[in-house]
Amino acid sequence: MGASLPHASHFIYSRGITFYLCIIFRLLQWNVFAQVSKIKWVWGANYRRLVFDSDFLSALGRGIKFTLWAVSIEMVLGFLLAQLFMKPFRGKNFFRAIYSLPLTVAPIAIGATWRLMTIPGFGIIPYLFSKLGFDYNIAYKANQAFFTTVALDVWHWTPFVTLTLLAGLTALPKEPFEQAQIDGASNWQMLWYITLPLLYPVLTTTLFIRIMDALRIVDEVWMLTGGGPGTATRYVGIHIWREVFPKTDYGYGAAMSTLVLYFTIVLSWLLFTIITYREERKE
Repeated sequence: MGASLPHASHFIYSRGITFYLCIIFRLLQWNVFAQVSKIKWVWGANYRRLVFDSDFLSALGRGIKFTLWAVSIEMVLGFLLAQLFMKPFRGKNFFRAIYSLPLTVAPIAIGATWRLMTIPGFGIIPYLFSKLGFDYNIAYKANQAFFTTVALDVWHWTPFVTLTLLAGLTALPKEPFEQAQIDGASNWQMLWYITLPLLYPVLTTTLFIRIMDALRIVDEVWMLTGGGPGTATRYVGIHIWREVFPKTDYGYGAAMSTLVLYFTIVLSWLLFTIITYREERKE
């Protein structure tokens, strides 16, 4: 225990230094790799620039749209599959192990794998679409590219939602369900009035984690589409990368990153407040 404390304090210290550097950088206009590096204090100019940056606002809107689609599907599928895993069936342990494999793969490897799967004339996804009579090409069709990134995220992170909710379901007390069965409650009534209220803390925690992760997605989408076609899958994380590294605009990139962080915190707080208020009204 004592040996691990210096490592923990070093981690906290380094994260604190990174946070304060980000605060300083967002007030500057400074290219650290320029031949003649000059520091220019711009103070709030980076934030004023954000208000009128249509590209950034569009990327943020696309990121929110992506998050709504992906997280909604993941929460519903994850809950249904968690309910399935609560029941005994042949080969359950093997299926659960195979089902959880996407969580062990690096995001960049998942994006590369899906890129191979979507190559016309080579990948299995265009082949299946052709059998159904549809033309599939994410290099030119924006809607297909968007929903392919949604499907990728659902495939990658639904196992996380399932395992988290499965742990919550396993820990639920059995007495309320036994009493409900004695009183003649249906499966739907037990789900709505017992399971969901008791599982509420796990559901909300999983929801907030997935929202925060989905809003900052970069690796998988970058490997799959590169943000294209056009700007169809250029979510806010990819937009920030394109502004910071090719253009070496680190101050503006720090301002964008900080704004996305605050937006995520406020969004999570609003969702928590709404859900808590509804639960208090029910009581």
